[in-house]
Amino acid sequence: MSDLFEKLPMEGVKNIIVVASGKGGVGKSTVAANLAIALARNGLSTALVDADIFGPSIPKMFGIEDVKPDVTALGDKEMIFPVIKYGVKIISIGFFIDRSQSLIWRGPMAGKAVTQLFEDTQWGEIDYMIIDFPPGTSDIQLTTVQKLKLAGAIIVTTPQEISLNDARKATSMFKNPDLNVPILGIIENMSWFTPEKHPDETYYIFGKGGGLKLAKEFDTVLLGQIPLVLEVGTAAEKGLSVFSQNNKTVVNAFEQVTEMIISRIEVK
Repeated sequence: MSDLFEKLPMEGVKNIIVVASGKGGVGKSTVAANLAIALARNGLSTALVDADIFGPSIPKMFGIEDVKPDVTALGDKEMIFPVIKYGVKIISIGFFIDRSQSLIWRGPMAGKAVTQLFEDTQWGEIDYMIIDFPPGTSDIQLTTVQKLKLAGAIIVTTPQEISLNDARKATSMFKNPDLNVPILGIIENMSWFTPEKHPDETYYIFGKGGGLKLAKEFDTVLLGQIPLVLEVGTAAEKGLSVFSQNNKTVVNAFEQVTEMIISRIEVK
């Protein structure tokens, strides 16, 4: 069925990876943002698309909420030039709307808006494009999967069963035979908590082993476990990445996840 849909020409973009979750609050956008930064730190040309039309958070996480992308007429079409921060080319609907106003759009309108972000942006040569999906399985996800040739999907979950239940739905959508998007792996976020003043203590406050369990269910791999670190949330509020803070555990976690993803793409 997916072959019946016309794919958007993404000339110059080698690998497109979507980052998805079944529910909100699992840190999916934080993972997507810092994964993109980690890829750029590896010397790879990287783009990040904020596909959460109704709740764009990427501009805030990068500290670029007040930045407006350049728009230039090329032929008979106006093209958007992405904002660049930490070596990542970024586009988001958040650049074009008043952040104090809510968008009241039906699903197809949101899908069309996402399509325009891809079509009307001058990307240049890109090794990895990361797409930060909204939570759930909506028109935005379906439109993107139908329109773009994807290298694969990454599912973000937290360890507890209620999060796993929703993550199963997201994973099942990609594995649907009509869509057939490869699952690159599972990232378990907020895997454990270690107090800053007690680095030898580990607390599994959301349970243990959920990400590995989900990976086994869908015959894929656990790409990594990312600990719950207060500094990460604080950094995001200030528009800083995990690589700007002092907790090396979470930095190492993102570096290992990035290496895993690159190796799986290269093998595929």
